Amino acid sequence: MRYPKIPLAQSLIEIFLAKGITTIIISPGSRNAPLTIGFASNPAFQCYSIADERSAGFFALGIAQQTKKPVALVCTSGSALLNYYPAFAEAFYSQIPLIVLSADRPQNKIDIGDGQTIRQENVFANHSLYNANLNELASIENDIKINEALDTAFAKKGPVHINAPFEEPLYETVESISVQSYISQPKINSSTVGELSSFAEIWNQSTRKMILVGVNEPNAIDDATLNFFANDESVTVWTETTSNLHHPSFIANIDTVITPFTNQDFEDFQPEILVTFGGMIVSKRIKAFLRKYQPKHHWHIDTLRAYDTFGALTQHFQVSPQAFFNQFIPLTNAIVSDYAQRLDYVKQIRKAKHDNYLSTIPFSDFKVFDKVIPHLPKNSQLQISNSSAIRYAQLIPIDTSIEVYCNRGTSGIDGATSTAIGAAVANKKQTTFITGDIGFLYDTNALWNNYIPKNFKIILINNGGGGIFRILPGHEETPVFTTFFETSHCLTAEHLAKMYGFNYSIASDENSLEKALTNLFANNDQPALLEVFTPTRENDTILLNYFKNLV
Repeated sequence: MRYPKIPLAQSLIEIFLAKGITTIIISPGSRNAPLTIGFASNPAFQCYSIADERSAGFFALGIAQQTKKPVALVCTSGSALLNYYPAFAEAFYSQIPLIVLSADRPQNKIDIGDGQTIRQENVFANHSLYNANLNELASIENDIKINEALDTAFAKKGPVHINAPFEEPLYETVESISVQSYISQPKINSSTVGELSSFAEIWNQSTRKMILVGVNEPNAIDDATLNFFANDESVTVWTETTSNLHHPSFIANIDTVITPFTNQDFEDFQPEILVTFGGMIVSKRIKAFLRKYQPKHHWHIDTLRAYDTFGALTQHFQVSPQAFFNQFIPLTNAIVSDYAQRLDYVKQIRKAKHDNYLSTIPFSDFKVFDKVIPHLPKNSQLQISNSSAIRYAQLIPIDTSIEVYCNRGTSGIDGATSTAIGAAVANKKQTTFITGDIGFLYDTNALWNNYIPKNFKIILINNGGGGIFRILPGHEETPVFTTFFETSHCLTAEHLAKMYGFNYSIASDENSLEKALTNLFANNDQPALLEVFTPTRENDTILLNYFKNLV
């Protein structure tokens, strides 16, 4: 086995290995040659080569999303590094561990007109949990910074940046390591719930308690806890598709339930206590509801962060939700309430209206989701793009065995396909990615990837533009709207699919969609892309009329 001759590169590789960070995503370059040689030559590391750094960042994010372990990104100097920023920011807000390891010119080459050189130190400062700016020589000071960066990624579940300057020659190798690196002992994080009796007293006196769950890992909450809250008549549990929590009594279609609410309804169902856990909330309507009709008490449960999303946060419990509930539930008492019963009555009315409306609408984006989601294989994974796609998915029931993910940290469309592919590589499950046309076109370099599993499926809904902008208030059919907001186009994915080795099929009505979906999931001999064409100008009317018909 060969090692890079440069001592700093040797130290980095040794410390990464000692810390168990062995998944490395490398984008080709010259300045990062010492790192590439060191990682790729060592069979202890699983290395992937992804040429486009922006796509590589999200590919790494998808792997880390699934493994819950830090994934390292390695790039050359210059603007290559900046292309990681969208994925870096997503990792920060989604609490996903990423390590960016950037090769750099020595400091005396910065800002003197040398090629492929920018100010790389601290470029991610606004979203980085730790910035390790190394010097050229292997040293204990460098080792300490490297250890701190890696330990932070583990402990704080987020992105860190290590910037390593290398001087030429870059490609020389040796047969043995010449440095002895310092390896820190991992820090043990301990967290306790604290005294809960006063909070239990508040809970036991309240007749209106709402639990709202954002982005959440599958199986993070046990069945006993879910059943406890489902059977408490003073509690309603509101979940989103990305919450990965299921119970027949929970409200899993938030917008369907609350959009027709009158002011009196909002007052009647205003919670006294709001308990939240998980990541970002998709529904704008529930956020507007709780910001205007604030609870007296808002408790958020998370080991690290508590966002005051509704302007009413009163307590942050820095512990895992399951650990909190294990200690809190024994302190609670039942109280007479019709809160859950009244909301369940509303939910049943909305369901009947939902089913009736969906049975009458023509072929459209909404109809596609109504047909696609029930076709998803059980025990599979669904990755969803942002914008319209995740919002439509919130309105359709999904099988409880299916795990759902979406990049809701920054809610961007820029790397959803790359993330989905990274997740599919890591989880080995049948993975389906549902996306809109603009999000797909934005991230087509995601398909420039030699590791795409044969059972990976893309369902691309092509309505000829950014359909979500037709739904938003202020939409007017003008050239400015179609050009600068909707981004109208006549592009298809056919040639892209063929170029990258995807099995390609299309659907443009209900019958062809049914057949295409059956064929899509029947064959796993190569990655597949199903492109579904829907009418551009009808989709917004059909969706807006849906909410009107719920009344």
